[in-house]
Amino acid sequence: MFGDGTPIVTLTDAAAQRVQALVEKGGEDVLGLRVAVANKGCSGLSYVVEYAKDKKQFEEVVEDKGVKVFIDPAAVMFLIGAEMDYEESKFASGFTFANPNETARCGCGESFSVS
Repeated sequence: MFGDGTPIVTLTDAAAQRVQALVEKGGEDVLGLRVAVANKGCSGLSYVVEYAKDKKQFEEVVEDKGVKVFIDPAAVMFLIGAEMDYEESKFASGFTFANPNETARCGCGESFSVS
């Protein structure tokens, strides 16, 4: 939770189920998934989701619906209040973010920016 009680990230049921499935497939040393933000893409920032095998210094841990999501300290200010979802279609699947901090998103959906 952030200082005012706002969760850094919440997970939909689909996201939590996918996190659980990935953790189970990842092996004994996987604790959850890590969400970070990288400087890339045409809008400037992109979400990065990877396995978390440990808790890094200053990292926030979000526990929601029975799973753990580790938030990289550099990403916290970009993610406050975001909802993590998992979507699957015939052509693509992956985690998506409904982020109230985004002010723009590139046309391909790969990157975003904040003011």
